[in-house]
Amino acid sequence: MSFLLFFLGAILVLVGGKQCELSSTDHKELMLSLNKKLLRSLEDPSHQSNPSVHLALRLSTHHSQATECKSLSYMKTKLHSDLESSLSDLKPVTGLLALYLLALKASCYDLGAVKLNDKNLIHHLKSQLEQEKDHIPTKSRPLTSYYQYSLGILAQCVSGVRLNPHVRNKLIHAIKQGHIGHGENHEGVDTLAMAGIALQCVKEFPGQEEDAALKEALNIIKEKLRGSQRADGHMGNEFSTGLAVQSLLAMGIQVSECSASMEALRNSARTGVYHNPMAISQVLPALQQRTYLHVKTQGCTKEDDSLVLESRPPPGESDDVMVSVEVEVVNSEGRPALNSIDIPKGSTLLKALELLQTKGEFTFETESSLWGPFLSMVNGVQARQIDRDYWQLLSDGTVLTEGIGDFKIVKPQKISIKKMRF
Repeated sequence: MSFLLFFLGAILVLVGGKQCELSSTDHKELMLSLNKKLLRSLEDPSHQSNPSVHLALRLSTHHSQATECKSLSYMKTKLHSDLESSLSDLKPVTGLLALYLLALKASCYDLGAVKLNDKNLIHHLKSQLEQEKDHIPTKSRPLTSYYQYSLGILAQCVSGVRLNPHVRNKLIHAIKQGHIGHGENHEGVDTLAMAGIALQCVKEFPGQEEDAALKEALNIIKEKLRGSQRADGHMGNEFSTGLAVQSLLAMGIQVSECSASMEALRNSARTGVYHNPMAISQVLPALQQRTYLHVKTQGCTKEDDSLVLESRPPPGESDDVMVSVEVEVVNSEGRPALNSIDIPKGSTLLKALELLQTKGEFTFETESSLWGPFLSMVNGVQARQIDRDYWQLLSDGTVLTEGIGDFKIVKPQKISIKKMRF
């Protein structure tokens, strides 16, 4: 029965239930558009040290060598310094450190020559993974998350350094026990996808012996990723599909250009869904049928250098249309506090909250992440990732899939903010 489901799932992924007419010219233009959006994002200082953006640019078939060199240089100063500070303060940085390593590897940089606080990158990554692993027996989860844990395993594997078997086995056990990847939510699909890429790298590692538990875990991931596919082709949601496609490709599933998931990615890209650089950095490799595993064999010679950014068009005139927004904050006892404000149409949710805060009846704080700012405190109440808490955002009762810096308000609505635990 499981083989039959596997076979039928493969057909759905490959065919997507319909034929498509894919113009090579249109496809190339779409890829160039996404590439240029990533390059353009580097003009914003908040994105210049994002290793995921640099990694996607390096994995692309189209390049702007000068811009990528500047990105690498900035990353090796700003991000490098941030990591050193975090390590000195004993803060967990598994995911960010792993992405930094992958970005450097994709630039064919000598990893042995890069040191953080007088110790090389691999030493720190191994140490971070050990801390993550040691947290699992007592807390049933890593110190940060299974997503970062998987990303760390992938980075060490891609760097050519053999893993501690216990580190790998903890992830395999979590997958087999169903501790990650429940349902079809964005976070679960993302984590499963990253775990799939990481464990596939482990499977392909030179000298790796046949491992039944590893094979079983990979099959579970394949089935769960396929099972997360919606009617529109997305897996999980629009923002997890890129990584999910990468994972299926990495695990040897042939995802054709005309598959439902690839068509869904293209449609979302064409309609402007992917304007967050972090989202584009996961979607672009998938649309070019490349994965993070390609970093292992990345070459840095005879590369394309044809990408050129056009001048920005002048900003259009504002139409001064205002929309009314209600902001409801639900406390831990379930009692809502409601405030309202009129904001310029097209404002981000972040801008709306900033304007509401000036009225003096609402306060909030944010923390930075690779995806942009996220809510950390609302009306004096903090939600911390280390406590497994977060602020859930809803628009007219529907959970938002974008962050406060990306979601734009174009019509009157009620924004609900609820403290949740994951």
